[in-house]
Amino acid sequence: MTLAGQFLVLQLVIVALVVLTVGVLSFAQTGEQLQRVENRRALSAAENLAGNPTVRTLVPTALPGGSAPLAAVGETVRTVSGSDVVVLLRPDRTVLESARPDEVGQVLRDDRPDVPTSRSWVGPVAGGSAVAAEVPVLDDDGALVGVARVERELPAVTERLALAGPSLLVYVGLATTIGVIGSTMLARRVKRQTLGLEPTEIAGLVEHREALLHGIREGVVALDTAGRVTLLNDAGRRLLALPPDAVGRPLAELTADAELREALTEDATRDRLVVVGSRLLVLNRMPVRSHGAVIGSVTTMRDRTELKALERALDTSRRTTGTLRAQTHEFSNQLHTISGLLQLEEYEEAVRFVEGVSRHRDSLYTQITARISDPPIAALLIAKDSLAAERGARLVLAEDSAVARVDEELSRDLVSVVGNLVDNALDAVAGAAEKLVEVALTEDEEAVTVRVHDSGPGIDDAAAERLFRSGYTTKGSDQVGGRGFGLALVRLVCRRRGGDVSVHNDDGAVFVARLRKKEVAA
Repeated sequence: MTLAGQFLVLQLVIVALVVLTVGVLSFAQTGEQLQRVENRRALSAAENLAGNPTVRTLVPTALPGGSAPLAAVGETVRTVSGSDVVVLLRPDRTVLESARPDEVGQVLRDDRPDVPTSRSWVGPVAGGSAVAAEVPVLDDDGALVGVARVERELPAVTERLALAGPSLLVYVGLATTIGVIGSTMLARRVKRQTLGLEPTEIAGLVEHREALLHGIREGVVALDTAGRVTLLNDAGRRLLALPPDAVGRPLAELTADAELREALTEDATRDRLVVVGSRLLVLNRMPVRSHGAVIGSVTTMRDRTELKALERALDTSRRTTGTLRAQTHEFSNQLHTISGLLQLEEYEEAVRFVEGVSRHRDSLYTQITARISDPPIAALLIAKDSLAAERGARLVLAEDSAVARVDEELSRDLVSVVGNLVDNALDAVAGAAEKLVEVALTEDEEAVTVRVHDSGPGIDDAAAERLFRSGYTTKGSDQVGGRGFGLALVRLVCRRRGGDVSVHNDDGAVFVARLRKKEVAA
């Protein structure tokens, strides 16, 4: 049976039960009303009989069945009142006259519930098929001389149904009609709201949706207009590091990351990179509309941490290639100078030039390698010195720098952090009068600290708050997505190693990055 049909049958059953209940209550109320009417009629007839002067005069001396006037008065009262039985009794309940001859002279059963004979009474007789009223007969002195009893049969069940039938049928018909119409309309409305789908089909769709959501690798999170999580698959919960009971809770309660909350709640987000813990996620957010109104949003996310690591390695190779190109260009200029001096037969000047270049190189190599024992970092600084020279800038290694040889993983991370910070610093000093970049690398038992100070214009306070967000840049670029990720990657690397990166101004921008060393197994 269809869902609409089930609703229709259920509503019809409810209507039938309601109509049956109303009918029973109506029938019971009709019976009670009939009994009250018959009670009043019986009591009125008994009072007329007890107050009749003939009855009051003859009852004290009458013998059972021996008074024709009493019988005539009783029959008259019975006929006029429409009662079934009229009985005159002595105070001891001996029957003097009765419409039932076999009762004359007998002691009548007392139906009174602890009511004195001297008081009037009306109520049901034994069996409940009739009502009786008894009124005391008093003489002129007020003494009790007898009892007048009148009985009236109650209508049978069939008679009651005949009396209540027309009205009851009208009510039943009206209720049934309204119930059928209402049930039909409800069934049609439910069918429209469920798009004509049956319960099994709806359950199948829900199961299919759940399997689909939790089976894909991409994370999916949906929010309502109040910022509460309404849907979250396993991949989304893992990527965002949310608790298992996140569905139904406000996003502000689940994460304190302001950048993540902004990315999940702003109007639209397309391919936005966000750092969450040690992961780099790509977020795409779209609003969800129903009947033209926005009812929430859905955001998909992909983990690009490994891809960005490959891009970082490629970028390192690209920077190394650029540095080698700069060195080649510098060596080419030096060779051209030496060649020209030789052609001019300025042999002594050529020797002095070669010795000067050699002393500069030896001094630079000695200065860096004496303070930086890790070969990849030292090689990077030497290469960056050539790049700085090509750009007309000067790269200086701080005197307090000192880093011992570190493990391979930390060395790669330090190369990435130092390379990005130095590149940003060289870009910052491009328009400065004095183009100076100072690099300091120090270490303690727990971490290595990188400090890069440039002589550029510094960082605007408002920009400093957004500087480490993915995709944000203060530089112009024609390449889509080509800028705005270097500092975000620096922060990602630092946080992944349990550290962080910060920036402040001190006659230029000062970036300080801290990377924790690997823990040594005991």
